[in-house]
Amino acid sequence: MAIKGFKNFFRKIFSNIFKNKKEVKLGFYGPPNAGKTSLANRICKDFTGEEIGSVSKVPHETRNVQFKEKVEISYKGKKMTFKIVDTPGIATKIDYEEFLKYKVNKKDAKKRAKEATQGIVESIKWLDDMDVVVVVLDSTENPYNQVNITIIGNLVARKIPVLIVANKKDLRTSNLKKIEAAFPEYEVVGISAKYGKNLEDFYESLFKLSKKL
Repeated sequence: MAIKGFKNFFRKIFSNIFKNKKEVKLGFYGPPNAGKTSLANRICKDFTGEEIGSVSKVPHETRNVQFKEKVEISYKGKKMTFKIVDTPGIATKIDYEEFLKYKVNKKDAKKRAKEATQGIVESIKWLDDMDVVVVVLDSTENPYNQVNITIIGNLVARKIPVLIVANKKDLRTSNLKKIEAAFPEYEVVGISAKYGKNLEDFYESLFKLSKKL
């Protein structure tokens, strides 16, 4: 009995050690230009010194899934290791003419539209590999749309833990309550990825959600 007790004791210790060292696969999803890459960049820059991708006012700047492994985030004396996965913006339709508004020539616009469409398909496939997903929404936009419903629907179907980030809190037209009303079953954290505002609440919620895995 004593030997069995010691075995269980050490098994529990080693189990906790390896559990704490687990790399949580954290995906950033959302519509185009909501601020997914801006938030992923800020996290990666703060904890690794390197950004994950480029940001642009032109929609669908991120057209391929990009990731950074072993990002160790420290918060209030706690540490967790994440694989940060930044995905292309999800859209129900991509028209090359959308890019023409940003002075992109027709040939490049068509190329971007094709790449963005392929990127969305890739993003959905990556969902099967995610432990936790942060859905980044533009808090100045109406959350009641087909894109957001599609994203949340895919996450519900896969039973993936979700944290909703209402970005662009710094803007006057930001409306967190509308996003909370649209998705009452999820926690919503208001931030400004651009200025790094309210990231403390974001990390608090992220650690709480990830610890449940």
